[in-house]
Amino acid sequence: MKANVSDAGGGPAVPPKPSAPKAGAAPWVVAALLLLSVIPLAGGAHRLTQLAGGAAITPANARFFAAPLPVVLHLVSVSLYAILGAFQFVPGLRRRRHAWHRIAGWILIPSGLTAALTGLWMTLFYPWPVGDGVILYGLRLLFGSAMLLSILFGVAAIRRRDFAQHGVWMLRGYAIGMGAGTQALILMAGEIIAGPPSELRRALLMGAAWVINLAIAEWIIRRRPARPARTAAAVASHL
Repeated sequence: MKANVSDAGGGPAVPPKPSAPKAGAAPWVVAALLLLSVIPLAGGAHRLTQLAGGAAITPANARFFAAPLPVVLHLVSVSLYAILGAFQFVPGLRRRRHAWHRIAGWILIPSGLTAALTGLWMTLFYPWPVGDGVILYGLRLLFGSAMLLSILFGVAAIRRRDFAQHGVWMLRGYAIGMGAGTQALILMAGEIIAGPPSELRRALLMGAAWVINLAIAEWIIRRRPARPARTAAAVASHL
């Protein structure tokens, strides 16, 4: 999610690095993020299959057949963003394999921007699906815009070589982008506990998923040791 460039030559001495996270932590984080993506990515693959195979048009999918390009771009870009972004949590790929990290950034940033922009387009111009309402419409616009701005702030930070802020903003954007996975879990749990949600409860549950993801992102950000914005070890910046 980052196109990082390390500083060259003799800057100030770099402070001793804090102890690295446990080696077993990264695989569990990646596995958890990939599992979180399974339900929305499976739903997206099903949607693409319907569009490619000429499935019967129903009230639930008519808007996608009427304007397929935004949803196709959204599903492809968000799949890349979710899967490849999960591997940005592997410290070895960030810290030692600089080329991989840079190449991943060239894929992830356009994917994240495309996912956010197409999500906003669909919110604004597609007919509302059954169960949506004004509150959820507003939440989609709010968090879609927040994802877009987070990625743009991350890009601006890397252009001025502020690697720490780059990592902070890209993590926030990724947390919002992963909202669909958390929403699927929360909506399933809510339906098991209280039955099919009303329009208001659906909006509140989906909004809660975005808030939970952002709260976790902020917790991670605040647990990280402070580090200089510009260092020779700048490629160690995170999502």
